[in-house]
Amino acid sequence: MPDHATSTDDAVQRQLDRLWALGPGADTLGLDRITRLLARLGDPHLRLPPVLHVAGTNGKGSTCAFLRAAIEAAGLTAHVYSSPHLVRFNERIRLAGHLIDDRLLATLLEEVLDIGGDIGASFFEVTTAAAFLAFARTPADACVIEVGLGGRLDATNVIRAPAACAIAQLGIDHQAFLGDTAEAIAGEKAGIAKPGVPLVTMAYEPDIASRIAKVAHAAGAPVLARGDAWDFGIAEGRLHYRDARGTLALPLPALAGPHQPANFALAIATLRHQRALRLPDKALEAAAAIARWPARMQRLSPGPLTDMLPAGSQLWLDGGHNEAAARSVSAALAGITGDRPVHLVLGMLANKDIAGLLAPFAPLTTSLTAVPVPGHVHHDSAAIVDLARAMGIPEAAPATDVRSAIGQIAAGATARPPIVLILGSLYLAGAVLAANGEVPD
Repeated sequence: MPDHATSTDDAVQRQLDRLWALGPGADTLGLDRITRLLARLGDPHLRLPPVLHVAGTNGKGSTCAFLRAAIEAAGLTAHVYSSPHLVRFNERIRLAGHLIDDRLLATLLEEVLDIGGDIGASFFEVTTAAAFLAFARTPADACVIEVGLGGRLDATNVIRAPAACAIAQLGIDHQAFLGDTAEAIAGEKAGIAKPGVPLVTMAYEPDIASRIAKVAHAAGAPVLARGDAWDFGIAEGRLHYRDARGTLALPLPALAGPHQPANFALAIATLRHQRALRLPDKALEAAAAIARWPARMQRLSPGPLTDMLPAGSQLWLDGGHNEAAARSVSAALAGITGDRPVHLVLGMLANKDIAGLLAPFAPLTTSLTAVPVPGHVHHDSAAIVDLARAMGIPEAAPATDVRSAIGQIAAGATARPPIVLILGSLYLAGAVLAANGEVPD
């Protein structure tokens, strides 16, 4: 799958340009190229701190954020590998709590390309190898590794013996690579299962749960599913978690949205069912407050974009781009709107389902403004407008960019300050964060 990355650092950009010049962007999943590449590098993936490996359609990034927060709250350090980035490529590789610096990133990319440029590895495979080199060479107590695409054939799945694996919310996405049914996609995600390693999961529909159990059994991995090995509920403003070790009453997560308690609980279950790390309950409690995951129902701070709206307005950002994400984000939006007008700003990549994303939002939406996704092949704004009108959103119009879209919304604002949500693509979200001066660190 084509990736896009630029850097303001000349040394990093030279390596990114070199990577693209090799033409390694073939849309082919598999472990052969990454395995050969890592072998030439001395197999750094076999020398990592204890790994927590997380797959899923939605929520895996938030789950990783909660894992990292809990580990750091315990006074430990964690490497984190995630994708895609929002503003800077460096966001993908966090070394013992800090984003990788440009000098080291350039050096690592150069090393990987020098030794394996003839293998034809993909962009993601090359950058995964660079991350594993960094992780193997930098001391830390743990690694939190987010699956890039699927699981079974994802480049991160060369990890042989993680401390625990987890699967977050599942849905339909990336059908060209993972299959056309929820069961097929679940089977691909469950491909991260390893012999004797706990596979901690959410609760799923019976057919999906059966597919995961079958794949895990074949791998020799015990499945620890919500509702069986662990569970949680919400009462009196607290998250009540329970498993065979006992119960915990924890704060609700600060991350916005009614879906985040489930991601938090999955992270807790993952940590409590592994044996490599010892974390006190106080660290889990602290994680609820300190976990951050940009562009996931993020309320934007005062800045060039938010300042365009009338006083009292709210500007929210989410990178959701599939139907499952839309259900979660629309529920979060419904919880904050009251009787205020809701305006969507939407830009989507061409391979994404507009109707599936829009359907949960249509009953909430006062207007929709369609925008392009800069630098990417995206749905035509006029087509998005036509579909929005057909779905019952009569006030729909195109704009040349997000700034223009917000200007249009501000110009039409009434006495009630509006709530504006920008969504549809993480690439669009990254451009919005940069424009508002909120670069993740």
